Amino acid sequence: MNSAIVESFSQMVREKSVDKDVLANIIEEIFGLLVKKKFGQDSNYDVVVNMDKGDIEIFLERTIVEVVENPELEISIDEVNSKGNEEELEVGDDYVEKIELAAFGRRLINLARQNLNQRIREIEKDIIYNEYSEMIGEIIVGDIYQVRKNDVLVNHNKNELLMPRLEQIARERYRKGDTIRAAVKEVRKTQNGPVIIISRADNVFLRRLFEIEIPEIYDGVIEIKGIAREPGERAKVAVESQDARIDAVGACVGMKGVRIHAIVRELNNENIDVINYSDDPVVYIQRALAPAKLKQIELDEEEKKCTVVADSDQVSLIVGRNGVNIRLAMKLTGYDIEVIREEKPFEEYEDDIELVELREELTSEVVDLLILNRLDTAVEVLQAGVEKLAAIDGLDKEKAEEIIDIIKSQFEEEED
Repeated sequence: MNSAIVESFSQMVREKSVDKDVLANIIEEIFGLLVKKKFGQDSNYDVVVNMDKGDIEIFLERTIVEVVENPELEISIDEVNSKGNEEELEVGDDYVEKIELAAFGRRLINLARQNLNQRIREIEKDIIYNEYSEMIGEIIVGDIYQVRKNDVLVNHNKNELLMPRLEQIARERYRKGDTIRAAVKEVRKTQNGPVIIISRADNVFLRRLFEIEIPEIYDGVIEIKGIAREPGERAKVAVESQDARIDAVGACVGMKGVRIHAIVRELNNENIDVINYSDDPVVYIQRALAPAKLKQIELDEEEKKCTVVADSDQVSLIVGRNGVNIRLAMKLTGYDIEVIREEKPFEEYEDDIELVELREELTSEVVDLLILNRLDTAVEVLQAGVEKLAAIDGLDKEKAEEIIDIIKSQFEEEED
């Protein structure tokens, strides 16, 4: 039974990736508790664990007496002699006896095995917690093994990692068995063990991708000064070169866009604008709102507010689809941006357009009606305005507004 018990514990030790010295201390502690349970709380004992051999030895030390008054610390001379010791021992000597594991009985041995398993599980939880706590902000590569309604479970080095919905890229599809890259965002301690949260939506994931794909960033030659992102839609990254000879934006984009395209593909085709950082908030805001052309920028640095004046044909570029461009610019610069639309004077249009060229856009009926009322070019129609157009027989205010919008759009297309 003794060898079977030792082998049982040895196998348990071999299967666990726990430090040998730590395990040895746990085993010593657990068997020490067994000795106290069997021989008393005040017992003098020594537990020797050889992790290499998988051996456990327990020694109990008692004082030899004529009459035993405290069995936890004393043993009678008669009992010592009955054990057939080769040494000549006398009353008052210390008697050290090796206790076989079988002497504890199966119940106590099973209790020890359960305690050891529990302690090892606790240590493993601590090891996992500490390991992933040191990896916060780093990218891991794992395999998706379960896709739930709101979460994706990822296997990484036989550990379960959790990617909640908020940490997923919008409209990205995850399938069981797929390999996935994500950044370790948070490690939480719970009663059931550590919960490792990973993210593909966090800014740190984009930052790490830049470091992987762009050696100049990894080496510190180019510094990422700011990131604003709406995962799966669009991102703005401000960069600054520490070497005047290196173009920060050009290095990030790469030859024919090869570097930035690698990042875009990883992020489910998320559009990424890379801009040069500036300490001047006016310049920084101007670059953040690109490609729109701004006429004027007024700052309130204390309140972190900014008013931008731009021609009406630039407002849509400033705001972006569903407002994403201006939102990202505000996140990136830290300024609350307000846009004031300024109608473009008609004389600023470089090339006028003859109305006869717009028959397809306006319909021949409308073009003939306008020409009949001495409006021969697009600029003349714009100068007439909605009220004068609405006064023409056959047109109303709604139709007049539609004509104005169509003509303005033609000028914007020509400028583009």
